[in-house]
Amino acid sequence: MKWRLTARFLLSILSIVIIVIFVNTAILFGLILYQQFNKFNDATADTEEIFVREFQQYIDVGTGLPSVSKEGLQQLHQRNAWIQLLDVNGQVTGAYFEPREALSHYAPIDLIQVYKYKEFDVDTTVYVGSKDNINYLIGIKGSGVSRYVVHLSGASTLQLIGKYGLLIIIADLLVATLVGWLFGRTLTKPLYAMIERIQHLKNHKHLPIKVPKGLYRPVFENLSEVSSELAAHEQERKRLEIMREEWISNVSHDMKTPLASIRGYAELLHDRNLSPSDRTEYAQIIEKQSLHMQELLDDLNLTMRLRHQQLPLTLTEVNMVQFMREIVIDTLNTPPYEQANIDFDATAEVILHAIDEHFMRRAVVNFLYNALLHNPPDVNVHVTVDTNTITIADNGRGISAEDLAHIFERYYRGTNTEQIQGTGLGTAIARDIIEAHGGTVTILSEEQKGTTVTIQL
Repeated sequence: MKWRLTARFLLSILSIVIIVIFVNTAILFGLILYQQFNKFNDATADTEEIFVREFQQYIDVGTGLPSVSKEGLQQLHQRNAWIQLLDVNGQVTGAYFEPREALSHYAPIDLIQVYKYKEFDVDTTVYVGSKDNINYLIGIKGSGVSRYVVHLSGASTLQLIGKYGLLIIIADLLVATLVGWLFGRTLTKPLYAMIERIQHLKNHKHLPIKVPKGLYRPVFENLSEVSSELAAHEQERKRLEIMREEWISNVSHDMKTPLASIRGYAELLHDRNLSPSDRTEYAQIIEKQSLHMQELLDDLNLTMRLRHQQLPLTLTEVNMVQFMREIVIDTLNTPPYEQANIDFDATAEVILHAIDEHFMRRAVVNFLYNALLHNPPDVNVHVTVDTNTITIADNGRGISAEDLAHIFERYYRGTNTEQIQGTGLGTAIARDIIEAHGGTVTILSEEQKGTTVTIQL
């Protein structure tokens, strides 16, 4: 995966370089052709060459020595030029404005040297012309024209261009490869670290990671946060698995006791010598143990449905004041709590909310019974109904900080519940029921100062 990413990046860089080279070459050739074309047009307009070629009209060969007309002399004066007239043997037969270093006789090689190079001074360019049997040299000072001799061979030139062009391309590609590799390493190195980190997450390896600086810093910070959250969830899952196994073990143990009672008393019922009163007592014990087993199974089924959000709610608009008042009255009419101290208060006579009465009753009753069950008989419980709040407060023993941290966890039973029958699901089920209604529940408690349960609807 690493080399594939690097190779793709390098291929992109090389492609860009190749395209740039071809485009630049095309532009360069286009500019050269355009410049040469413009120079050709300029050369055909009004240049020194044309002036020299057309100057023959001012030369009079006649029958004697050749001469230059007055107009020709004026043209030479205007151009800051001089002229030498030569016969067929290269002998100077006439001259006007010529420099002192000019020759009086020109061999063919001298003509070539004068024409091709600047033999007199660096500021003079010499041109050669002819008329009839007369040749003439015209030197123009300060024309700005320079001559350079270049010797080219077609085959060698193409070879040279191909050789150096290939070297340039190879050098460009090498440089681009090096720069691309260095730049690509800077970009792809964090990607390798991200891929490795994601693989660790996939394999449930939550290792600490050093967050680098730069472009990818937010990505690594998010990955680190995700890793921390997954590690926390993993630990929580393992802890819940252990607690679930313990709970299943406890439920299995709890079921063995009623099953043993049911089986034992059922066997005793086979005795024909039992008195009617004993038979009735044994049947009541069997019924009681059966109801306890049914409660265990119902709690297990309900908590699983709540956990998977499969609790069917039948919502109806209910007056919460009347609803809570009936729960308090029913609780006081229950034999174990006939002498309980329960106060009820409401901020209005009618407070309407859409709830499922059956499940909401179970949730509220759980918190109310806990306030009575886990405290001394003389505990005072105060129930308050507000616009969107139900509060159940007591002045009892309170809950330790350790137990309070786990109060809503499934399968958890507090340290003060060893002698109290239960499944450890009541508070978790009540919380899930309230949240299924779209509400929240909080519990505040301090040892020896009481507990307050607040249900926000």
